[in-house]
Amino acid sequence: MSTFASALYAVSAPVLEISLLNALQIVLVIVAAGAFALLFKPLLVGIARAMVLVVRPKLSREQRLARQQMREAQSLKRTLGKMDGVSPSNAAELRALSSRA
Repeated sequence: MSTFASALYAVSAPVLEISLLNALQIVLVIVAAGAFALLFKPLLVGIARAMVLVVRPKLSREQRLARQQMREAQSLKRTLGKMDGVSPSNAAELRALSSRA
């Protein structure tokens, strides 16, 4: 086992020339960044939501209602297209329903 450990050290020594002080500094920076993120999480989440709203604004109530009605009309038209060849009386009923919507 000691020969394996010494061989591993010999291979990794030139690559890992990091002193204990440098390693401690890296760990402290990571801990400080984590503490910062934990402390300011609500603020950071709010900023992220604001950025999303800038890129993709929320639709107004009227726009959402119009979009829903458009989807329902398209769904009714698809159903009408499927029923047209199968049952003409049902297709006529669906046409009457779609004219009211």
